[in-house]
Amino acid sequence: MEVCGPSERRDAVGYAIQLRRFATFHVGSQFAPTFFLSERTTGGEAVWRKDADSADASTHGMVMSTDLLRFIDSISREKSIEKESLFLDLEAAMVSAARKAFDEAEDVIVQIDRMNGEISAAVNGSPIDLKTLGRIAAQTAKQVMIQKIREDERNSIFEEYSQKVGTVVTGMVTRCDGGAITVNLGRGEAFLPRSEQIPGEQHHPGERVRAMILDVREEHNQVRIVLTQTHPDYIKKLFEMEVPEVGERIIEIRALAREAGYRTKIAVSSIDSKVDAVGACVGVRGSRIRNIVDELGGEKIDIVRWNESSQVLITNALKPAEVKEVFLCFELGRAAVIVVEEQLSLAIGKRGQNVRLAARLTGWDIDILTPVEYDKAVDDMEKALKAIEGVEDVLLDKLLAMGIISLSDLSEVGVEPLTAELGVDAALAERIISVSTEQAKRIAAEDELRKAEAAKAAAEARNAVQAAGSTVGETDSVACPATLDDAVSELTMEASQLTASVPTDSPVEEAGEAEGMNGEDGATSGVATNEDSLRSTVESGEST
Repeated sequence: MEVCGPSERRDAVGYAIQLRRFATFHVGSQFAPTFFLSERTTGGEAVWRKDADSADASTHGMVMSTDLLRFIDSISREKSIEKESLFLDLEAAMVSAARKAFDEAEDVIVQIDRMNGEISAAVNGSPIDLKTLGRIAAQTAKQVMIQKIREDERNSIFEEYSQKVGTVVTGMVTRCDGGAITVNLGRGEAFLPRSEQIPGEQHHPGERVRAMILDVREEHNQVRIVLTQTHPDYIKKLFEMEVPEVGERIIEIRALAREAGYRTKIAVSSIDSKVDAVGACVGVRGSRIRNIVDELGGEKIDIVRWNESSQVLITNALKPAEVKEVFLCFELGRAAVIVVEEQLSLAIGKRGQNVRLAARLTGWDIDILTPVEYDKAVDDMEKALKAIEGVEDVLLDKLLAMGIISLSDLSEVGVEPLTAELGVDAALAERIISVSTEQAKRIAAEDELRKAEAAKAAAEARNAVQAAGSTVGETDSVACPATLDDAVSELTMEASQLTASVPTDSPVEEAGEAEGMNGEDGATSGVATNEDSLRSTVESGEST
């Protein structure tokens, strides 16, 4: 009795038995023993019995032709391999066995009848009986068959999953290695790299995951299936699965911008006027969109209404911020968006995320400006243009209509749009661009200097507050005040304590009376002076 190693799984036992029997019974049956599987197992390992006496009786080393056809049909259904490929593989295996037995003979022909399974073989034109080839030939046939069938199975898996690229699949996590995970998809194993996983998500063996097939390729005699959860198309596929109207193409996803794990903006439209695109995607009480958000690990999704007008689309894309006005410059592909001061941070978003996604969604380079910044840019451009001889006042209105709202925009546009669209003389256009470039550089330098001075003033104000707080609170238990108001309060309290401790007949009080004030008024006045100076220093730095 011989025992197989633990690596031989029970689900492959039947396949191995069939290959053994085929090689044994059809090639070299006179010298090879018969193998079969025992009903019992030892320690989880399959037990093989080798019984030389079983080669007699009914089989006597032969398998009926119907058994061969049944074997091919079983492997074809189990491995999803075409029957013709299996027939060719078996013929190639028998040819290899015959060449092994006949000293590498070249003219070897083996044919299997596809209808009844009968096998005919010939070497150098002479018919032979494959049963007389011996054990070595049978072993060679078995090895060639296994190799050929594995290649066919690999090709079948490659073709199957190559057609599924871009589709969402569900599998079981089998292994986690350095952040990357291996997922069992049934017929094959897929690889989900760390870079293609949703940031912050953790997976464990035995967990079911859903992802989209990104790529399928052959590497080192194996099929490599790469999955992704961060690709923008993954969001589209989830909407097609969760929203029937999207799957039926009643609602169309026109544009999508995503930062995986954080936020996604999606623009939708409906071909049916009776179907609300945004409402259908959200679902009743947010049921549909909630399922997608849960699948993405809490990633925020903004659904906006698509519009053919770029101005309206940009306004929708920047929601929840309220947009006051939008200027489009087609020459630069840039959109200047005006929002009130209170909406500025909302329009920009956390770390610029809202405006960045809106720009990718609409395809425009978006600049967010407040009304004060817009007015200053227009005034600077107006002053620069009026200083140029030959420039008419109507030119400014034409430039604003083109979406050119600053000197930097004008210098980037160049001469050609001015001459082709506005009809400006070429010489005058070159002079305008030259002056605009110089003035834009000067204004940029001034802005940089102003920012540097503001930062320096703010730093000095913070140092002054910290120094004042450490001086006033110079005790073992008092810490530096956190804010300006804390520092002023501590200064006032300290001054009151100092005033209360001064004697009535002290020279300080006499000096105060000589100036027409008492000691308490003098201390309070000093604190008020410090308060005013500190507040003016900090406020000037912040306003700058």
